Amino acid sequence: MRDWLIRLRKNKGLTQANIAEQVFIDRSYYTQIEQGKRDPSIGVAKQIAKLLQFHPSLFYSEFLDSPLEEALKDSPVIVAHCDRQLRYTWICNPHLNIDWEACIGKRDDEIIMNEGSIALMNIKRQVIEKDIIIRKRIWFLISDRTLLYDVYARALKQEGEIIGAITVSTMLKSIRGE
Repeated sequence: MRDWLIRLRKNKGLTQANIAEQVFIDRSYYTQIEQGKRDPSIGVAKQIAKLLQFHPSLFYSEFLDSPLEEALKDSPVIVAHCDRQLRYTWICNPHLNIDWEACIGKRDDEIIMNEGSIALMNIKRQVIEKDIIIRKRIWFLISDRTLLYDVYARALKQEGEIIGAITVSTMLKSIRGE
């Protein structure tokens, strides 16, 4: 099951029939895509992704180890995309306590609410609104640790239009809580 896809659809208030109709495919085909029984063609993946606002590579990340994912595996680096509403549309190598599927369609403050999450959201908002690059260090309280990340953020563009933000966050320090 592609639970992340079902969650995104429901968050938009859409039914399987709504999606199938809007991307010009049969409803049963879309149902099979949600169930993980079929993978969409690249064209269909792009249409569904555009409608639900996520990166189409999510359809294929379940079974393909891309060179980026393999390179980042177990590293202190997190790479992510978000939309203009600051909701994750793609994430690679999130913190160990966070499941990547649970991040899709959510803002940072909906995943973990703390000062670090708010600071990260503010950076993304500025990058989107001003089309600037920001690099800043942010402390996050996650589980029993306080983590210092060096965050690099810039606008994510498609055909010249800003559609969100890209962030690359590198953990610099980890301090165990008491």
